Amino acid sequence: MTEACGEPPADNTGAGLLDLPAAADVFAAAERIAGRIHRTPLIASSSLNGLLGADLYFKCEHLQKVGAFKARGAANAVSQVPAGTKIVATHSSGNHGAALAWAAAEQGLRCKVVMPENAPEVKKSAVAAYGAEIVFCEPTLQARESTLEDLVQSCGAHVVPPFDDARIIAGQGTVAQEIVGQCRALGFVPDLIVAPVGGGGLLAGVGLAASALAPEIKVLGAEPAGADDAQRSFRSGTRVTELVPDTIADGLRTTLGVRNFALIRTCVNDVVTVSEAAIGEALVLLWRRTKQFVEPSAAVGLAAVMEHPARFRNKRAVIVLTGGNVDIAAAAGFVSGHHQSMK
Repeated sequence: MTEACGEPPADNTGAGLLDLPAAADVFAAAERIAGRIHRTPLIASSSLNGLLGADLYFKCEHLQKVGAFKARGAANAVSQVPAGTKIVATHSSGNHGAALAWAAAEQGLRCKVVMPENAPEVKKSAVAAYGAEIVFCEPTLQARESTLEDLVQSCGAHVVPPFDDARIIAGQGTVAQEIVGQCRALGFVPDLIVAPVGGGGLLAGVGLAASALAPEIKVLGAEPAGADDAQRSFRSGTRVTELVPDTIADGLRTTLGVRNFALIRTCVNDVVTVSEAAIGEALVLLWRRTKQFVEPSAAVGLAAVMEHPARFRNKRAVIVLTGGNVDIAAAAGFVSGHHQSMK
């Protein structure tokens, strides 16, 4: 990887070169949102290291504002909306919607969020609690985008996309900037950073920042096998746009964004998939061994270590724990079913 992540490729629709953020945009975002978001801790578990044969560190973004890394991108984006903006809007399965509602309220703006009807109740409640007006739609990306378009036409809101946006990608990239700084303060640079991937805002931002700050770090995306569009896109070179996701990791059910795909192709080393069984086992391990009550999407990075051990053996790896907004009943049912199937 190079400092600039190589020449940005044209997207597969033929639209030509995209307006992509650069590493400098990540560093500017870090200054812009400083004091508004948490500098989340980096923790380790000796028991997990012994169990998995790797030196693992966990970046605790579930302890971030609104319980997810999404606060970073939302804070960065809202601070750059056009003058005179009164309403911001987006579509989201939960965490981005809550983050945008929080960031909008901080700036005295109104917020409207299009959410799929099957979004977890805990995330619906969180979005509403931060003051957003929710508009529900069918659980498809097409429905989310068309409903948002209708909403914007009716109220003139400024759209802050959940992932396919240069401001969002730059904000999420501050996760990697913090990771590199924290690791260097401990006297090392990690061999790998692992980030879950859904729409790709986090993975693209992490790849962008890491490639500039420490190009020797390998950046790995991890996603459920039941929502494997990012891996198929990455390995084929053509962005997969049709997806019927089947995974408990609700935050990773979206398809990869255009800008995100362009950056991931040049700044990320690989994308791996994990089984639902591994997600369940990783979730239980994180709850029991680290005492961090994360959501299923956040367990996908650890699941990657468990199902792809050769990539991590005797390596130092930082895994991003992306969120902690847990639908307790759904997660408990999944874990219970997982343990029954293992008997």
